[in-house]
Amino acid sequence: MKNKIAIGIDIGGSHITSAAVDLGNLCILSGTTYSNKVNNKGSRESIFTDWCKAINKTIESASISGKVNIGFAMPGPFHYKTGLAMFEGNDKYENLYNVSIPEELPKYIKNVDSLELRFLNDATSFGVGVSAMGKAKNHSKIIAITLGTGFGSCFIKDGVPQVNSEDVPSGGCLWDKPYKKGIGDDYFSTRWCLRRYRELSNKDVQGVKEIAEINDENSKTVFKEFGANMADFMIPFLREYRPKIIVLGGNISNASKFFLPTIKDKIQEAGLDIGFEISELMEDAAIIGSAKLFKPQFWNQIKEELPNL
Repeated sequence: MKNKIAIGIDIGGSHITSAAVDLGNLCILSGTTYSNKVNNKGSRESIFTDWCKAINKTIESASISGKVNIGFAMPGPFHYKTGLAMFEGNDKYENLYNVSIPEELPKYIKNVDSLELRFLNDATSFGVGVSAMGKAKNHSKIIAITLGTGFGSCFIKDGVPQVNSEDVPSGGCLWDKPYKKGIGDDYFSTRWCLRRYRELSNKDVQGVKEIAEINDENSKTVFKEFGANMADFMIPFLREYRPKIIVLGGNISNASKFFLPTIKDKIQEAGLDIGFEISELMEDAAIIGSAKLFKPQFWNQIKEELPNL
């Protein structure tokens, strides 16, 4: 049984969540989920200590002994093949810059004989998870999008991330693709929503949730523009890839009722028939997706296509 269990890790901007996953049915084992706050501006030692408070509890609660397999849903920039952190200029985990996670992290993990660590982009992990366990599992081609601090995305075909296929953009992601005066990440993230609301109202707010709760004319304008921009940005990629469904996750997706109707209308006007789902799995999807790195068939399908950054 222990060989059929892997630890899935979701590394957030200010927290970590860890859980044990049964690789047979891709379900999280009850009582093995632990979260811990992390100071993303802390030292290397403090970050690893905070991460391993959750990881060690999961290993203990799952009664895993001997070799432990751990998959990480990790934000970029990151060398996913080697496990080398390249966080620089993104205001989080910068003290891990040029640090090898496989070399350094095991020093903080207790009571195991050996470890194997594998890494997948956090948005890709989310996509792999929802394609395996969510409503999207009934569809061959999906796009998964995470909307929050940044703009995450991945293209999934038959459960496998598409990176070098002819019908997906370079790198299999959207955050860095040009849009208007910048790139996608500049327009489909929390910071755009906060900045746009401030431009309209001359007021500062703490997050997208607050904009949604205010629900005034300025809020409505922000969300309508957000939806119209996203549709405008996405349509060329949708025409090329032709997904059956788009799955949304991340904190901004909690306000989807304010912007999703605009996206749907614009996409329909473009002659595209695509379904939408707001994922109920949330971070569980990333945990399941990262643990799936230890299913041999899946690993063999993706290991050579993991991006370097």
